[in-house]
Amino acid sequence: MPARLTPRRFTRPLHLVPRLTLATLLALSGCGYYSSRIAHKGQLAVLGMTNEDLQACVGVPDRTQIINEHVRIYQYTRGTNIPATNDSTLIPLQTLVNLTQTTLGGAGSTCVASIRLVDGRVTDMHYSGDNDQMIGSDGVCATVIKGCLNTPVPSAHKVSGTIFGPVSAFHAPDISGFSQSPHNAAPAAPQEQAAPASGPTPPAPPARP
Repeated sequence: MPARLTPRRFTRPLHLVPRLTLATLLALSGCGYYSSRIAHKGQLAVLGMTNEDLQACVGVPDRTQIINEHVRIYQYTRGTNIPATNDSTLIPLQTLVNLTQTTLGGAGSTCVASIRLVDGRVTDMHYSGDNDQMIGSDGVCATVIKGCLNTPVPSAHKVSGTIFGPVSAFHAPDISGFSQSPHNAAPAAPQEQAAPASGPTPPAPPARP
């Protein structure tokens, strides 16, 4: 009598779950890390950039504030779409993402970049808004400046592209060393001319014969 075949029960490869989970989290965190480095690298690249080059690579500003005849502020607002993933029967991917974002933060989707120009050249750029991703800071702001880094303009400041360069994924770069540049220094306040002394003008001494 032939042996009776019994249906095989499906068993999940549980040993793969930790590896896939780790790979997923590393991929998600990696995007935030490199985006943050790009955003901070851009804060150095724009230093000394001319008004024309800035608008050529970043675009026309969403808002412009004229402070005085020397200083104006450009404001750019950019966002990013965060795709949603579906939970599968094997790995609850979206649940893992939600838990990670709740624990570590980093679900930002909007960046506001404020760029100051003095006499037609960029002196500094600052980020604000809900712009942090899971790893690093200001990661969403990479969408503002990546055009200037992918296709550098002539007046852009050259920044090292290696991972050992002068930028970090976790904080904005220190630009105090660039304030002494003639292109980045703010113009000195105009000096007032001394008013002439009041009263009658003394007579000139008589000429000698």
